[in-house]
Amino acid sequence: MMLAKVARGLPGQWQSVYNMRPVLLKTFVQKPRFRGTCYHAVNWNHLGQTKGRWKLGPCGIQSVPIKDIWVYPLDRNFKTLLCR
Repeated sequence: MMLAKVARGLPGQWQSVYNMRPVLLKTFVQKPRFRGTCYHAVNWNHLGQTKGRWKLGPCGIQSVPIKDIWVYPLDRNFKTLLCR
């Protein structure tokens, strides 16, 4: 599957350009337009949903679509590496 191929190749390519190796991939899937089935199928983790507002928007008012948040760890120790 294409997602798996990209996830395997991205860390090395990113490191060669930016001299930093990513340990986690993140994406947003707009609801209810999409369900994120392809991310679920390749073992991405669903973290939750956004609030549906942009950071400078009025509090409590939905100004952009609600999105599901999906992550995929690229390194077994991603929690330790991110919390340094």
